[in-house]
Amino acid sequence: MIKVTLVGTGTVSKHLLRVFSKTDGIHVVQMISSRGDALSKALQTTLRNDNIAQVTEQPDLYIIAVSDDAIAAVSKQFTNSKKLIVHTSGSVSMAVLPREIRSGIFYPLQTFSKGREVDFKTIPICIEADNAEDLELLRTLAESISEAIYEVSSDQRKSLHLAAVFVNNFTNHLFQIGNEICQENDLSFDILKPLIAETIEKISSLTPTDAQTGPAKRNDSKTIERQLGELKNKTHKEVYRVLTKSIKENFNKP
Repeated sequence: MIKVTLVGTGTVSKHLLRVFSKTDGIHVVQMISSRGDALSKALQTTLRNDNIAQVTEQPDLYIIAVSDDAIAAVSKQFTNSKKLIVHTSGSVSMAVLPREIRSGIFYPLQTFSKGREVDFKTIPICIEADNAEDLELLRTLAESISEAIYEVSSDQRKSLHLAAVFVNNFTNHLFQIGNEICQENDLSFDILKPLIAETIEKISSLTPTDAQTGPAKRNDSKTIERQLGELKNKTHKEVYRVLTKSIKENFNKP
């Protein structure tokens, strides 16, 4: 039985709480705020979880799931702990944790939203630790909830997170721009959803380069100029220009 204390009460921590609480071999000892306060009874009721003990029970590891900027300060609360202390950030090095503690990384690479459950079995979990024993503990924990475990260094993880920003955060923002254009012209965004689904499905069998289509790849200059003229939002117009330039350069490499 692996005993876990979750530090932080945000979205990632709540998702971990839900999956850990449903998994044999994992016991959530406690969920505490970033200030070290025990989880409120109100939040326990909201999460419908009876497995959190409002007592000070020693866990095998603490998982810090807070904002990137808060990790260093929060982790200092555990400088006297002999237990493994890990954080869940994709872009923050393991070195930000105090040097005197047993430190590691437990990074589930997924987009988490409030009120939307995810299937952890398919979520890649990236792990890192200072020694083999702690790495094995993290591997056992990760394998209890996921089928995709990767041992990744801090430098690799930061690059992975950067790539994730492009394929997830930026892509979703482009969906938002598309939705705004639809709304401005009394169109339903639902019309675009089959296109979005096929775009995502294609890269399961094609490389992104092979899957690319559109006026920028074809260098349809008249279409590009016309669409630029149709865009009223200056920021949207600049995004269109930058992405069009990037696609053109990608397909016109010497």
